[in-house]
Amino acid sequence: MAIKIKEIIEVIKKGGVALCPTETVYGLLADATNDKAVERVFDLKKRPKNKAIAVFIKNIKEAKKLSFIDKQQEKFLKEIWPGKVTVILKRRPGCGLSKKLFAGKKAIGLRISSSKLVNDIIKRINKPLTTTSANISGKPASTKIKDVLKQFENQKIRPDLIVNLGNLPESRPSKVIDLTKKPYKVLRI
Repeated sequence: MAIKIKEIIEVIKKGGVALCPTETVYGLLADATNDKAVERVFDLKKRPKNKAIAVFIKNIKEAKKLSFIDKQQEKFLKEIWPGKVTVILKRRPGCGLSKKLFAGKKAIGLRISSSKLVNDIIKRINKPLTTTSANISGKPASTKIKDVLKQFENQKIRPDLIVNLGNLPESRPSKVIDLTKKPYKVLRI
């Protein structure tokens, strides 16, 4: 695995996109501070530019640098993270991430992964990463590597690196909870 992590880091540092397993489904990881890398994720997925992309971060301290978090929200985040939950928070202006991620919105989607692989990559790169499923927009996300690869096989733009760890345990993409208003609202189960 050490060799794979080194390869993944090299690709991401150069502005590329790695197709990697997460604790939910296969995802597309890229440097969330790099405009070209984020644009490449949108292009790979054929994702509409008005749909934001969430970000993997390493800890709540980093979440506080990127977004506004009150004491009640922080308590909630400590209960649900790390794990399969993405939260929507009010974004801090000038947070250092690519503005392309936000689709013109003043909110940001954040997630602390429970995946050892994802966390090792974040630790070594020391930057937030995009967190979006590895699928063409409108098609299903998957834990089955053959299904994931099939979606990209005839595409003009493909991931720069594919980390094939076989089929993942059955899972769905992360739950999404909007914390920007009270009461909190579940947007995706």
